[in-house]
Amino acid sequence: MSAKDENVCKEEIYKSIFVAHSKTIFNYIYYKFGNEEKAYDAVQEAFLKLWENCAKVSPAKAKSFVYTIAQNLYLNVLKAEKVRLKYADDTLRVTNESPEFLLEEKQFQEKLTKALSDLPENQRTTFLLNRIDGKKYAEIAEIENVSIKAIEKRMHLALKTLRSKIDGI
Repeated sequence: MSAKDENVCKEEIYKSIFVAHSKTIFNYIYYKFGNEEKAYDAVQEAFLKLWENCAKVSPAKAKSFVYTIAQNLYLNVLKAEKVRLKYADDTLRVTNESPEFLLEEKQFQEKLTKALSDLPENQRTTFLLNRIDGKKYAEIAEIENVSIKAIEKRMHLALKTLRSKIDGI
C-alpha cells in the first residue's frame, strides 16, 4: 500500500492518533462546553466517526478530521441547548484551611469563573489552551485555523480583560 493509499483503518495507526490527540481535543472541547461529560461524549463520537470513515481519511488528515467533527458536535449541542459555561465544582471539601481562607478562595474562584465565562469564546479558548494545556501560540493557531497574530491578539485581550476584572493577577 503506497503512502497515498494509506488510511487509518489499521488499528495501530488509529490507536496512535487517538493517543496523540484525544486529550488535547477533549480539553479544547471542554473549554468550549464547560462540561466534562459533554466534552467526553463529543471526543468519543468524533473518534467513532473517524473509525467509521477510516478508509476515507489519511493519517495526515486524521487530526484535522477529528477536530472538525468534535467542533461540529460542539456547535450542534450549543445551538440545541444554549450551553452556559460552568467551571466551578461546588462540592464541599474537607480541609484544614481556615474558614476565612476558604471563603476568600471561593470568592476568588467565583470571580475567576465569571471573568472567564464573560470572555468571548475565542479569547477564553485561546487563554485556556495556552495557560492550562501549555499549548504554544502556533499550536493554538493550527487548532483554531487562524494566524499566530490572531492568537497573540486574543491572548492580549483576554489577559487585559482578566486583569481589569480580578484584583491581584
